[in-house]
Amino acid sequence: MTIEIELKVRLDDIEPVKERLSVFGDYCRSYEKSDSYWRPLPEADYVSVPPSGVRVRREHGQSADGAAYESVMVTFKTKEISGGIEVNDEREFTVSDAALFEELLRGLGMHLAIRKEKKGRAWNIPAQAANLPDAAGQFPVLAELSLVTGLGWFLELEILAADDNAQTVQECRRRLLTLLAELEIPADRIESRPYTAMLAAL
Repeated sequence: MTIEIELKVRLDDIEPVKERLSVFGDYCRSYEKSDSYWRPLPEADYVSVPPSGVRVRREHGQSADGAAYESVMVTFKTKEISGGIEVNDEREFTVSDAALFEELLRGLGMHLAIRKEKKGRAWNIPAQAANLPDAAGQFPVLAELSLVTGLGWFLELEILAADDNAQTVQECRRRLLTLLAELEIPADRIESRPYTAMLAAL
């Protein structure tokens, strides 16, 4: 189980943000991600499939040391959004063949609901950086600067938390908003809608 607490903001100008990320964090990789979202057909009865459905992510890119990488990750999760902060209980596993796994999903009565493409760069921001509160023993913040096809540029800030109790979520929320302020991005730029909802509205 992975508890992921994150926010995303829409950006008009990425260069100042990129410069500040390079000051606060350690560059870790470039990436291209191709996501397909699968949901049950209307007539199917899948009480155990979360509303987000099943995501199959094909990803490739280059790490900071120049090494190429690629993977196929399958994710299903429950999601709560409050004030633009997402709390996701994620379950993930890798598969060796995306097309074959999608064939299985189709055979199980699911359909391809939407696709999402994005590319960008990622930084790890240590807990001690950027005056983040409650730094002791905390995980770093993962910052991804992404160009989402059809939607534009976004910055995603994410913390992997040990649990989803109210105190943990509140502490992580405070850290994310503090970092957002240190990056000189107004909180009113937070986008609470999932990418899939924005893409579906195009």
